Amino acid sequence: MSHKTAVLLLQMGGPDSLDAVEPFLFNLFSDRDIIKIGPAFLQPLIARFISKRRAPKVEAYYGLIGGKSPIRELTESQAKALEEKLGSDFRCFVAMRYWKPSTIEALAAIKKEGIFRIVALSLYPHYSRATTGSSVNELKRVLAEAGIQFEVSYLDRFYDHPLYIAALAEKIGEGLEQFHPLSQVEILFSAHSLPQSFIDQGDPYLSHIEETVRLVMERFGNVTHHLAFQSRAGPVKWLEPSTEDMLKQLAAQGCKNLLVVPLSFVSDHIETLYEIDIQYSAEAWKLGYANFRRSPSLNSSPTFIECLADLVRKTGIGDREPGTGKP
Repeated sequence: MSHKTAVLLLQMGGPDSLDAVEPFLFNLFSDRDIIKIGPAFLQPLIARFISKRRAPKVEAYYGLIGGKSPIRELTESQAKALEEKLGSDFRCFVAMRYWKPSTIEALAAIKKEGIFRIVALSLYPHYSRATTGSSVNELKRVLAEAGIQFEVSYLDRFYDHPLYIAALAEKIGEGLEQFHPLSQVEILFSAHSLPQSFIDQGDPYLSHIEETVRLVMERFGNVTHHLAFQSRAGPVKWLEPSTEDMLKQLAAQGCKNLLVVPLSFVSDHIETLYEIDIQYSAEAWKLGYANFRRSPSLNSSPTFIECLADLVRKTGIGDREPGTGKP
């Protein structure tokens, strides 16, 4: 048995080819932690219908950003950088919730290394049952079915970690450098949306997002900022305002220089590369913005990797409930 500790990075994942788009969407719409469509026994059938209907449009989006999601490569780069930062007592692995490598595949790789201590580290900074909650539930399900006694610790949020805030601030600083020094620039934080019902039922996601924005803006006190939400789908009420509506509202108020900051995303994927860089950018030019930019994603930012390393170092090894490391 190895005395090393495995750090298992939990991420959403994304299709690694255009052919993978439909099965990826099926996995997504089959997850009842995100959306409950009818009774549980019917959800796979409904998910199959929805994914088949939506796949052609989504394939076109991925076609515009290289024919696949870069999230696997970017997450594996984060894992490599984190492993180097933590040193020889740790090995880092990646588990994607809706694509490959799956949670089962990641656990098999950990077992093959002879490692039985795991720190499950969610790469979603802001906790929600639809993101971290779903990934943790999947991990617990696979662990129960595997019948192997791993020692597991969970890190399921880091929205207010000083190094996470510092990493975001660094990227915002890089984004602001794209504008003329005399430009009056406004910042628009764009976070992944959630159904309003999640928040009404006690999901802490919105409060986590708002706290991150507050902490970041302590470093940019003289810049006007706004918060909006992207990537909503379906007829239910979602968090407001939407990023599309906020772009229209700011344009109507005379905003000409806008820096969009992707929030709740720690690496580039379709929501940064297509939604912001292509879709929202095109809309911004139509609305009359003179300069519309996006701050770089965290990806393998050294400060962000140091944040992850600090989280791991401060987590005791042992089977604990999700949270901040407390039993």
